[in-house]
Amino acid sequence: MTKPLWTSAAIATATGGKASADFDVTGVSIDSRSLEKGDLFVPLKDVRDGHEFIAGAISNGAAGTLSEIATDAPHIRVDDTLQALRDMGRARCEASDALRIAVTGSVGKTSVKEALAVMFYKFENTHKSLKSYNNHWGVPLTMARMSEDTRFGIFEAGMNHAGELSDLSALLQPNIALITTVAPAHLAHFKNVEAIADAKSEIMEGLTEGGVLILNADNAYTPQIKARADQLGKRVITFGRADDCDVVIVTAQTHEHGSNTRLRINQQQIDVTLLVPGEHWIENGAACMAVAHAAGVDLRKAAMALRSVRAEAGRGAVHSVTVDGKSITIIDESYNANPTSMRAAINVLSLKPGRKLAVLGDMFELGADELAMHARLTEPLEAAGVARVITVGETMRALKGALPQAMRSSWANDWSEALSALKQELQDGDVVLIKASNSMGLGKVVTALTGETA
Repeated sequence: MTKPLWTSAAIATATGGKASADFDVTGVSIDSRSLEKGDLFVPLKDVRDGHEFIAGAISNGAAGTLSEIATDAPHIRVDDTLQALRDMGRARCEASDALRIAVTGSVGKTSVKEALAVMFYKFENTHKSLKSYNNHWGVPLTMARMSEDTRFGIFEAGMNHAGELSDLSALLQPNIALITTVAPAHLAHFKNVEAIADAKSEIMEGLTEGGVLILNADNAYTPQIKARADQLGKRVITFGRADDCDVVIVTAQTHEHGSNTRLRINQQQIDVTLLVPGEHWIENGAACMAVAHAAGVDLRKAAMALRSVRAEAGRGAVHSVTVDGKSITIIDESYNANPTSMRAAINVLSLKPGRKLAVLGDMFELGADELAMHARLTEPLEAAGVARVITVGETMRALKGALPQAMRSSWANDWSEALSALKQELQDGDVVLIKASNSMGLGKVVTALTGETA
């Protein structure tokens, strides 16, 4: 019989709540629609009060629920369900010997989190954040879902306001914290990128005694973060192209299907082959190897494990499809976008043979200079030899106006108009990049073209 993830008694002890009955749960969920049989349902309060869905959760197979109100369902009565979820997460981490690794950054944190999980799976039992569960409920949910026999826990931590990472780091208390990079994302909520760097540096505050902060030495804001780390007495490991880095990128080559990188770590020469294309994956691979170095695992085994990394849906997944009799290649970068990740995706497009098209939607939360940031994408698009660009959304009007006339295709209000415009542009052999902030919904263009879930 499978050991339960939690017993009602253990949940009551962790949360200070009172169990209405004895029951076991095999998982933890905050969504009554997608939970699995045997899960604990945690009703959170957001646009709707999750307590309204307790009956539905039980009907869908939940073994029990947390609850702030009286209910007929098997439950643990608590004063605050979000705080109870945090308490469960903290209790599970305190009871586990897992090495906890926190990943944050303006760009690449989800991709690096996934790559780290692939890498550590080759060693021992590994637990990771699902999707982009990186906020005030996503991190404690991931913590509470971790089994007691986990050896490596990979947690993504995000923010769009100062103070958020400070709270998450204090809750998680990571042994290793990685900042992939600092870039102009969420500028609508910050004075400048220096302020974003300060907010990202909060991830180090909860580091355990002897914990390690890993920084990208090639990023312009790393000296600012390292200075704060030095003030706090935190140990720092760096990765980058400079000879004084702990993980040195000695040589690197990119090609259509991935990259080959030679690293130097503790005087060892480590070759890393990644089957995901793009210049940014050179840094991603080095970041993963820096984590492996900090974790004390076999570096050559870690490097070999990274060969199994593949691009995720919405984050670089490549599809070969036929549309109206034309064979095309789609690069699905529809999940999110900021100026740095846009340039990285355009670089990937440049590596592909064939006529190049781009369907680009609005980048959100960029602040007062958002129009200029959209317009400046003209430079990498021209450098990549992109033939035609379909722009989607109000702020992308700025890019359309800045593009050379020959590159301008249609402007679209939404994903459905963008899909129609793209179909009119397509020629056999085209390579199409689709990228925007997630709320633009361009994943639906991918779904329409591939028949797969974006």
